[in-house]
Amino acid sequence: MNDLQGYGLAIVCVGAALGIALLFQHFGFRDVAVPVFLFALATSSWYGGTGPAVLAVLLSEFAFDYFFVLPLYSLSIDAGDIPSFLIFSSFAALVSWFSTKRRRIEGELLRTRDELRELNQALELRSVALQTSNKELEAFAYSVSHDLRAPLRHMAGFAELLRKNAEASLNEKSRRYLAMILEAANRMGTLIDDLLGFSRLSRAEAHFATISLDQVVQEAMAEIRQDVNDRQIAWKIASLPQWYGDRSMLRLVMINLIANAAKFTRTRAQAEIEIGCRDCQDHRIVLFVRDNGVGFDMKYSDKLFGLFQRLHPQESFEGTGVGLATVQRIIHRHGGEVWAESSIEGGATFYFSLLKTGAN
Repeated sequence: MNDLQGYGLAIVCVGAALGIALLFQHFGFRDVAVPVFLFALATSSWYGGTGPAVLAVLLSEFAFDYFFVLPLYSLSIDAGDIPSFLIFSSFAALVSWFSTKRRRIEGELLRTRDELRELNQALELRSVALQTSNKELEAFAYSVSHDLRAPLRHMAGFAELLRKNAEASLNEKSRRYLAMILEAANRMGTLIDDLLGFSRLSRAEAHFATISLDQVVQEAMAEIRQDVNDRQIAWKIASLPQWYGDRSMLRLVMINLIANAAKFTRTRAQAEIEIGCRDCQDHRIVLFVRDNGVGFDMKYSDKLFGLFQRLHPQESFEGTGVGLATVQRIIHRHGGEVWAESSIEGGATFYFSLLKTGAN
Protein backbone atom coordinates (compact mmCIF):
# COMPACT_ATOMS: atom_id res chain seq x y z
CA MET A 1 0.00 0.00 0.00
CA ASN A 2 1.41 3.40 -1.01
CA ASP A 3 1.29 6.55 1.18
CA LEU A 4 -1.74 8.09 -0.55
CA GLN A 5 -3.76 4.90 -0.12
CA GLY A 6 -2.67 4.70 3.50
CA TYR A 7 -3.84 8.23 4.31
CA GLY A 8 -7.10 7.60 2.46
CA LEU A 9 -7.61 4.42 4.48
CA ALA A 10 -7.08 6.39 7.72
CA ILE A 11 -9.73 8.95 6.74
CA VAL A 12 -12.20 6.26 5.67
CA CYS A 13 -11.69 4.19 8.85
CA VAL A 14 -12.11 7.17 11.19
CA GLY A 15 -15.13 8.40 9.20
CA ALA A 16 -16.73 4.95 9.34
CA ALA A 17 -16.02 4.69 13.07
CA LEU A 18 -17.62 8.11 13.65
CA GLY A 19 -20.71 7.13 11.66
CA ILE A 20 -21.10 3.83 13.54
CA ALA A 21 -20.61 5.52 16.92
CA LEU A 22 -23.19 8.25 16.13
CA LEU A 23 -25.63 5.61 14.89
CA PHE A 24 -25.33 3.59 18.08
CA GLN A 25 -25.65 6.79 20.14
CA HIS A 26 -28.82 7.72 18.25
CA PHE A 27 -30.41 4.42 19.30
CA GLY A 28 -29.44 4.95 22.92
CA PHE A 29 -26.27 2.80 23.15
CA ARG A 30 -23.65 4.50 25.26
CA ASP A 31 -19.86 4.03 25.53
CA VAL A 32 -19.59 2.61 22.00
CA ALA A 33 -17.40 5.37 20.58
CA VAL A 34 -14.17 4.37 22.34
CA PRO A 35 -13.91 0.72 21.13
CA VAL A 36 -15.10 1.65 17.63
CA PHE A 37 -12.48 4.39 17.28
CA LEU A 38 -9.76 2.11 18.68
CA PHE A 39 -10.69 -0.55 16.12
CA ALA A 40 -10.45 2.05 13.35
CA LEU A 41 -7.05 3.16 14.67
CA ALA A 42 -5.75 -0.39 14.78
CA THR A 43 -6.90 -1.01 11.19
CA SER A 44 -5.37 2.24 9.91
CA SER A 45 -2.07 1.63 11.68
CA TRP A 46 -1.84 -2.02 10.62
CA TYR A 47 -2.42 -1.46 6.92
CA GLY A 48 -1.34 2.16 6.50
CA GLY A 49 1.87 2.52 8.48
CA THR A 50 3.22 5.29 10.70
CA GLY A 51 2.02 8.40 8.81
CA PRO A 52 -1.59 7.24 8.37
CA ALA A 53 -1.59 6.06 12.00
CA VAL A 54 -0.70 9.57 13.22
CA LEU A 55 -3.40 11.08 11.01
CA ALA A 56 -5.95 8.57 12.31
CA VAL A 57 -5.08 9.42 15.92
CA LEU A 58 -5.52 13.17 15.31
CA LEU A 59 -8.80 12.69 13.45
CA SER A 60 -10.12 10.36 16.15
CA GLU A 61 -9.25 12.78 18.94
CA PHE A 62 -10.93 15.62 17.04
CA ALA A 63 -14.09 13.57 16.34
CA PHE A 64 -14.26 12.16 19.86
CA ASP A 65 -13.88 15.64 21.40
CA TYR A 66 -16.38 17.28 19.03
CA PHE A 67 -19.14 14.67 19.10
CA PHE A 68 -18.78 12.75 22.37
CA VAL A 69 -17.15 15.03 24.99
CA LEU A 70 -19.13 17.74 26.75
CA PRO A 71 -19.82 20.39 25.67
CA LEU A 72 -20.92 18.63 22.46
CA TYR A 73 -20.16 20.08 19.03
CA SER A 74 -17.33 22.13 20.48
CA LEU A 75 -13.61 21.59 20.71
CA SER A 76 -13.59 22.77 24.31
CA ILE A 77 -13.65 20.15 27.11
CA ASP A 78 -15.39 20.32 30.48
CA ALA A 79 -13.11 19.83 33.46
CA GLY A 80 -14.88 16.62 34.42
CA ASP A 81 -14.33 15.07 30.97
CA ILE A 82 -10.62 15.87 30.72
CA PRO A 83 -9.55 12.53 32.35
CA SER A 84 -11.71 10.47 29.96
CA PHE A 85 -10.40 12.40 26.96
CA LEU A 86 -6.80 11.91 28.09
CA ILE A 87 -7.39 8.20 28.65
CA PHE A 88 -8.90 7.92 25.16
CA SER A 89 -5.97 9.81 23.63
CA SER A 90 -3.47 7.61 25.48
CA PHE A 91 -5.19 4.41 24.37
CA ALA A 92 -5.45 5.73 20.81
CA ALA A 93 -1.73 6.48 20.70
CA LEU A 94 -0.85 3.15 22.33
CA VAL A 95 -3.03 1.09 19.98
CA SER A 96 -1.64 2.90 16.93
CA TRP A 97 1.96 2.46 18.09
CA PHE A 98 1.45 -1.21 18.91
CA SER A 99 -0.28 -1.94 15.59
CA THR A 100 2.38 -0.09 13.61
CA LYS A 101 5.20 -1.84 15.48
CA ARG A 102 3.55 -5.23 15.11
CA ARG A 103 3.01 -4.67 11.40
CA ARG A 104 6.64 -3.65 10.91
CA ILE A 105 7.90 -6.71 12.80
CA GLU A 106 5.62 -8.98 10.81
CA GLY A 107 6.85 -7.41 7.59
CA GLU A 108 10.45 -7.99 8.61
CA LEU A 109 9.65 -11.59 9.54
CA LEU A 110 7.98 -12.15 6.20
CA ARG A 111 10.96 -10.68 4.36
CA THR A 112 13.31 -12.83 6.44
CA ARG A 113 11.20 -15.89 5.69
CA ASP A 114 11.31 -15.14 1.97
CA GLU A 115 15.06 -14.58 2.11
CA LEU A 116 15.54 -17.86 4.01
CA ARG A 117 13.36 -19.65 1.49
CA GLU A 118 15.44 -18.27 -1.37
CA LEU A 119 18.63 -19.16 0.51
CA ASN A 120 17.40 -22.70 1.14
CA GLN A 121 16.51 -23.07 -2.52
CA ALA A 122 19.96 -21.81 -3.50
CA LEU A 123 21.58 -24.20 -1.01
CA GLU A 124 19.53 -27.10 -2.33
CA LEU A 125 20.58 -26.28 -5.87
CA ARG A 126 24.21 -26.03 -4.81
CA SER A 127 23.93 -29.27 -2.86
CA VAL A 128 22.50 -31.07 -5.87
CA ALA A 129 25.20 -29.58 -8.09
CA LEU A 130 27.88 -30.58 -5.58
CA GLN A 131 26.57 -34.13 -5.33
CA THR A 132 26.45 -34.38 -9.09
CA SER A 133 29.97 -32.99 -9.35
CA ASN A 134 31.24 -35.43 -6.72
CA LYS A 135 29.63 -38.38 -8.48
CA GLU A 136 31.08 -37.28 -11.80
CA LEU A 137 34.51 -36.80 -10.22
CA GLU A 138 34.39 -40.21 -8.55
CA ALA A 139 33.24 -41.83 -11.79
CA PHE A 140 36.05 -40.06 -13.63
CA ALA A 141 38.62 -41.16 -11.04
CA TYR A 142 37.38 -44.74 -11.22
CA SER A 143 37.38 -44.76 -15.01
CA VAL A 144 40.82 -43.20 -15.32
CA SER A 145 42.29 -45.48 -12.67
CA HIS A 146 40.74 -48.56 -14.22
CA ASP A 147 41.92 -47.62 -17.72
CA LEU A 148 45.44 -46.86 -16.48
CA ARG A 149 45.99 -50.27 -14.94
CA ALA A 150 46.35 -52.19 -18.21
CA PRO A 151 49.08 -50.01 -19.80
CA LEU A 152 50.84 -49.75 -16.44
CA ARG A 153 50.93 -53.53 -16.11
CA HIS A 154 52.35 -53.75 -19.62
CA MET A 155 55.01 -51.17 -18.83
CA ALA A 156 56.00 -52.89 -15.58
CA GLY A 157 55.90 -56.34 -17.19
CA PHE A 158 58.08 -55.44 -20.16
CA ALA A 159 60.51 -53.54 -17.91
CA GLU A 160 60.84 -56.65 -15.74
CA LEU A 161 61.41 -58.81 -18.85
CA LEU A 162 64.05 -56.36 -20.05
CA ARG A 163 65.85 -56.60 -16.71
CA LYS A 164 65.81 -60.40 -16.78
CA ASN A 165 66.86 -60.79 -20.41
CA ALA A 166 69.26 -57.90 -20.88
CA GLU A 167 70.58 -57.08 -17.42
CA ALA A 168 73.97 -58.65 -18.16
CA SER A 169 74.50 -56.34 -21.14
CA LEU A 170 73.50 -53.19 -19.29
CA ASN A 171 75.94 -50.95 -17.48
CA GLU A 172 75.41 -49.80 -13.88
CA LYS A 173 73.67 -46.55 -14.85
CA SER A 174 71.25 -48.34 -17.21
CA ARG A 175 70.42 -50.91 -14.54
CA ARG A 176 69.74 -48.09 -12.09
CA TYR A 177 67.45 -46.39 -14.61
CA LEU A 178 65.58 -49.64 -15.14
CA ALA A 179 65.17 -50.13 -11.40
CA MET A 180 63.79 -46.60 -11.11
CA ILE A 181 61.26 -47.36 -13.87
CA LEU A 182 60.09 -50.50 -12.07
CA GLU A 183 59.92 -48.70 -8.73
CA ALA A 184 57.89 -45.85 -10.24
CA ALA A 185 55.57 -48.34 -11.98
CA ASN A 186 55.00 -50.23 -8.73
CA ARG A 187 54.32 -47.03 -6.84
CA MET A 188 51.94 -45.90 -9.58
CA GLY A 189 50.16 -49.23 -9.32
CA THR A 190 49.77 -48.82 -5.59
CA LEU A 191 48.49 -45.29 -6.08
CA ILE A 192 45.91 -46.45 -8.62
CA ASP A 193 44.77 -49.29 -6.36
CA ASP A 194 44.33 -46.85 -3.46
CA LEU A 195 42.45 -44.41 -5.66
CA LEU A 196 40.15 -47.17 -6.87
CA GLY A 197 39.51 -48.25 -3.30
CA PHE A 198 38.77 -44.69 -2.28
CA SER A 199 36.32 -44.14 -5.15
CA ARG A 200 34.60 -47.49 -4.46
CA LEU A 201 34.14 -46.50 -0.84
CA SER A 202 31.67 -43.71 -1.65
CA ARG A 203 29.52 -46.10 -3.69
CA ALA A 204 29.74 -49.02 -1.29
CA GLU A 205 26.58 -49.72 0.68
CA ALA A 206 27.07 -49.46 4.43
CA HIS A 207 25.79 -52.36 6.55
CA PHE A 208 25.22 -51.01 10.06
CA ALA A 209 24.95 -53.45 12.94
CA THR A 210 26.05 -53.83 16.55
CA ILE A 211 29.72 -54.84 16.47
CA SER A 212 32.53 -55.47 18.94
CA LEU A 213 35.13 -52.72 18.60
CA ASP A 214 37.57 -54.94 20.53
CA GLN A 215 37.30 -57.60 17.84
CA VAL A 216 37.63 -55.00 15.06
CA VAL A 217 40.90 -53.75 16.63
CA GLN A 218 42.22 -57.30 17.07
CA GLU A 219 41.53 -58.12 13.41
CA ALA A 220 43.24 -54.92 12.30
CA MET A 221 46.27 -55.64 14.50
CA ALA A 222 46.52 -59.18 13.17
CA GLU A 223 46.89 -57.76 9.67
CA ILE A 224 49.40 -55.11 10.72
CA ARG A 225 51.55 -57.50 12.79
CA GLN A 226 52.49 -59.40 9.65
CA ASP A 227 54.55 -56.38 8.60
CA VAL A 228 56.02 -55.44 12.02
CA ASN A 229 56.96 -58.81 13.54
CA ASP A 230 60.65 -57.92 13.50
CA ARG A 231 60.17 -54.65 15.42
CA GLN A 232 60.03 -53.81 19.10
CA ILE A 233 56.60 -52.29 19.65
CA ALA A 234 54.98 -51.80 23.04
CA TRP A 235 51.24 -52.16 22.52
CA LYS A 236 48.74 -50.69 24.97
CA ILE A 237 45.18 -51.56 24.08
CA ALA A 238 42.22 -50.59 26.24
CA SER A 239 38.95 -52.48 26.40
CA LEU A 240 36.49 -51.08 23.87
CA PRO A 241 32.69 -51.34 23.98
CA GLN A 242 30.25 -52.67 21.46
CA TRP A 243 28.96 -50.05 19.05
CA TYR A 244 26.79 -49.55 16.02
CA GLY A 245 28.50 -49.25 12.65
CA ASP A 246 29.74 -50.93 9.50
CA ARG A 247 32.20 -53.63 10.53
CA SER A 248 34.32 -53.75 7.36
CA MET A 249 34.58 -49.96 7.12
CA LEU A 250 35.61 -49.49 10.76
CA ARG A 251 38.10 -52.32 10.38
CA LEU A 252 39.64 -50.37 7.47
CA VAL A 253 39.78 -47.26 9.67
CA MET A 254 41.72 -49.11 12.37
CA ILE A 255 44.05 -50.75 9.81
CA ASN A 256 44.93 -47.36 8.34
CA LEU A 257 45.46 -45.64 11.69
CA ILE A 258 47.47 -48.49 13.24
CA ALA A 259 49.56 -48.88 10.07
CA ASN A 260 50.15 -45.14 10.15
CA ALA A 261 51.33 -45.32 13.77
CA ALA A 262 53.59 -48.28 12.99
CA LYS A 263 55.10 -46.51 9.99
CA PHE A 264 55.93 -43.25 11.73
CA THR A 265 57.44 -44.96 14.79
CA ARG A 266 59.90 -46.89 12.61
CA THR A 267 62.78 -44.60 13.63
CA ARG A 268 62.19 -45.24 17.35
CA ALA A 269 64.23 -47.86 19.20
CA GLN A 270 61.17 -48.65 21.28
CA ALA A 271 57.92 -47.86 19.51
CA GLU A 272 54.82 -47.26 21.62
CA ILE A 273 51.32 -47.50 20.20
CA GLU A 274 48.20 -47.04 22.33
CA ILE A 275 44.59 -47.68 21.31
CA GLY A 276 41.79 -46.56 23.58
CA CYS A 277 38.61 -44.55 23.98
CA ARG A 278 37.34 -41.55 25.87
CA ASP A 279 34.09 -39.59 26.20
CA CYS A 280 32.09 -42.79 25.98
CA GLN A 281 28.41 -41.79 26.19
CA ASP A 282 25.11 -43.36 25.22
CA HIS A 283 25.09 -41.70 21.80
CA ARG A 284 28.77 -40.87 21.16
CA ILE A 285 32.19 -42.39 21.63
CA VAL A 286 35.68 -41.06 20.83
CA LEU A 287 38.43 -43.55 19.99
CA PHE A 288 42.11 -42.75 19.54
CA VAL A 289 45.35 -44.23 18.25
CA ARG A 290 48.42 -42.67 19.88
CA ASP A 291 52.10 -43.21 19.03
CA ASN A 292 55.51 -41.86 19.99
CA GLY A 293 56.63 -41.38 16.40
CA VAL A 294 58.04 -38.44 14.49
CA GLY A 295 54.79 -36.45 14.65
CA PHE A 296 54.06 -33.45 12.47
CA ASP A 297 53.67 -29.69 12.62
CA MET A 298 50.10 -28.77 13.63
CA LYS A 299 50.07 -25.77 11.32
CA TYR A 300 49.72 -28.25 8.45
CA SER A 301 46.95 -30.25 10.13
CA ASP A 302 44.31 -28.90 7.71
CA LYS A 303 46.06 -30.83 4.89
CA LEU A 304 46.30 -34.05 6.85
CA PHE A 305 43.09 -35.68 5.64
CA GLY A 306 43.20 -34.40 2.07
CA LEU A 307 43.48 -36.86 -0.78
CA PHE A 308 47.12 -37.39 -1.86
CA GLN A 309 48.32 -34.97 0.85
CA ARG A 310 51.59 -35.91 2.57
CA LEU A 311 53.49 -34.12 5.33
CA HIS A 312 56.66 -36.22 5.06
CA PRO A 313 58.88 -36.90 2.02
CA GLN A 314 58.40 -40.13 0.13
CA GLU A 315 62.07 -40.99 0.68
CA SER A 316 61.56 -41.05 4.46
CA PHE A 317 58.14 -42.68 4.74
CA GLU A 318 56.35 -44.46 1.93
CA GLY A 319 52.68 -43.92 1.22
CA THR A 320 50.21 -42.48 -1.27
CA GLY A 321 48.31 -39.99 0.91
CA VAL A 322 45.02 -41.87 0.53
CA GLY A 323 44.82 -43.67 3.89
CA LEU A 324 43.77 -40.75 6.10
CA ALA A 325 41.37 -39.45 3.42
CA THR A 326 39.75 -42.90 3.50
CA VAL A 327 39.52 -42.74 7.29
CA GLN A 328 37.79 -39.37 7.16
CA ARG A 329 35.28 -40.49 4.53
CA ILE A 330 34.33 -43.57 6.54
CA ILE A 331 33.96 -41.65 9.80
CA HIS A 332 31.81 -39.02 8.08
CA ARG A 333 29.55 -41.80 6.81
CA HIS A 334 29.15 -42.81 10.45
CA GLY A 335 28.12 -39.29 11.41
CA GLY A 336 31.37 -38.60 13.26
CA GLU A 337 34.48 -36.46 12.98
CA VAL A 338 38.21 -37.19 12.80
CA TRP A 339 41.07 -34.99 14.00
CA ALA A 340 44.67 -35.22 15.19
CA GLU A 341 47.02 -33.72 17.75
CA SER A 342 50.77 -33.80 17.39
CA SER A 343 54.09 -32.02 17.66
CA ILE A 344 57.33 -32.46 15.74
CA GLU A 345 59.20 -35.46 17.18
CA GLY A 346 56.54 -35.63 19.89
CA GLY A 347 54.33 -38.39 18.52
CA ALA A 348 50.79 -38.09 17.21
CA THR A 349 47.29 -38.94 18.38
CA PHE A 350 44.48 -39.53 15.93
CA TYR A 351 40.94 -39.25 17.27
CA PHE A 352 37.66 -40.17 15.68
CA SER A 353 34.14 -40.01 17.01
CA LEU A 354 31.29 -42.38 16.27
CA LEU A 355 27.65 -41.47 16.68
CA LYS A 356 24.84 -43.99 17.03
CA THR A 357 22.79 -41.65 14.82
CA GLY A 358 25.33 -42.26 12.05
CA ALA A 359 23.29 -45.23 10.94
CA ASN A 360 20.31 -43.12 9.93
